[in-house]
Amino acid sequence: MTGVLDQAAVVAPTPARSARGLRRPVMAVAAIVLLLVLWELVKVLVPENGVSFGGVRVLPRTDDGALPHVWSVLAALTEPEVNVAGARSVGAAIVSSGLFTFGLAVLGFVLGAVVGLVLAVAMQRFVWVERSVLPYVIVSQTVPLIALAPLVAGWGGKIAIGGYAWQPWMSITVIASYLAFFPVAVGMLRGLRAPDRASLDLMHSYAAGWWTTLLRLRLPASVPHLIPSLRLAAAAAVIGAVVAEISTGTTGGIGRQIIVFSQQATGDASRLYAAVLGAAVLGLVVSGLVALLDIALGRYAGRTPARRADS
Repeated sequence: MTGVLDQAAVVAPTPARSARGLRRPVMAVAAIVLLLVLWELVKVLVPENGVSFGGVRVLPRTDDGALPHVWSVLAALTEPEVNVAGARSVGAAIVSSGLFTFGLAVLGFVLGAVVGLVLAVAMQRFVWVERSVLPYVIVSQTVPLIALAPLVAGWGGKIAIGGYAWQPWMSITVIASYLAFFPVAVGMLRGLRAPDRASLDLMHSYAAGWWTTLLRLRLPASVPHLIPSLRLAAAAAVIGAVVAEISTGTTGGIGRQIIVFSQQATGDASRLYAAVLGAAVLGLVVSGLVALLDIALGRYAGRTPARRADS
């Protein structure tokens, strides 16, 4: 029976997936170029004071203090962070702070993904778990993050794990995982229920138990649902880390760097936009890690065991 199950679980990669893998980077670059073009079009077409109707502003200001040119933002990367000889550049400061936030976001993403996967498997296995837990999972995402971050930091300050005091970066990781677990739990639950009745009946005919069915059928069938959920979770983890850094005042991350540059943005917001774009690039990098995972799990996405048996 093991040989039959192994044959049912193997999925051959399709050429369409390879083509999509090549198109995605091209589309990502094209989207960035289009964004920059629209940015400059707004600078050209919208007046510096914006557009107002009846005293209500419908289009924002486009002066350099509100929306600098793209080349001004790029030029700001080479400027010194502070007016001191030998000071590091703005670009170096953004890279350094971005790496700090990247580590916390990835850690929070992994933690949130694991929690989401465990919850999804438990809810699929036991109906009473789904009925009792899923409503709270949904309600948890209605709590404003900017209000939750100081609470987590305050609670963490009273915790010591194995004699090791709670560190500020732990609060950021917890908040990032808090945002990341929800899309994984919901998407994975849907994926675990994706197999059709014919596939489940086929596994039953092999006398496969719940655990074997989970490994051989439900998990491979959940990959097309899991990958988009992980993409959302990766973006949410970055957002959670950045907002948590701002809300808790943690230094070293790109969230704090955004606050510093916003205080310096009096007549020119180039540095602030450079930091914001750095956070956006950080989100793209974390999402790129999910794309690598998609490639690694690509062989599991395909036809169900029932259809493979028919072929």
